[in-house]
Amino acid sequence: MRTDFGTLLTLALHFGLLSIAAVGGGTSAMPEIHRQAVVVSQWMTERQFADIFAISQAAPGPNFLISTLIGYHVAGAAGAIVATLAMCGPSSVLAYYVAGTWEKFKYARWRIAVQAADHTAVAYAVTAITAVITYMTRLNPAWLFLIAGLLGLAGLV
Repeated sequence: MRTDFGTLLTLALHFGLLSIAAVGGGTSAMPEIHRQAVVVSQWMTERQFADIFAISQAAPGPNFLISTLIGYHVAGAAGAIVATLAMCGPSSVLAYYVAGTWEKFKYARWRIAVQAADHTAVAYAVTAITAVITYMTRLNPAWLFLIAGLLGLAGLV
C-alpha cells in the first residue's frame, strides 16, 4: 500500500480537529467521522464504514479506536498511527494545560466559586431546571446560563 503525504495530512487534520471538538469522546463525533470518511474523502463505502464501526465497538478499548481503523484502511500502518495520534494528541495536550492552569489558580476566588457552584438546594434546582428546559425546548442554553449567572450575581444562588 502506497501512502502519500497528502492523505496522512488529511487524516491528521481531520482527526486532530475532531479531537478538540468531540466533547463526549469519539462516539459523539461519529457523524462527522462518517461524513469525512464516506462522503467527503470517499475513503470507503457505507458498508466498509459499518464494518469498521462494528469492529471498533466490539473490540475492547477506547471509543476512538475507529479512528485507528479508518487510518489503517486508508493508509496502512502509517495511517493508523497518524489517525490515532491526531485523535488523542490535541485533546490530551489541552487537558494537560487546562489542569495545570486549574491548579495554578487553586486559591483564586473565581475557582472557589466555580467549585462551590452546586452545593445548595437552590443551585441544584437551577441546574436541574436548566437541563430540563434545554432538553425539552429549542431555547439556546446560553440564555439559561445567562439567567443562572444573573441569579448568582444577585446572590440568590
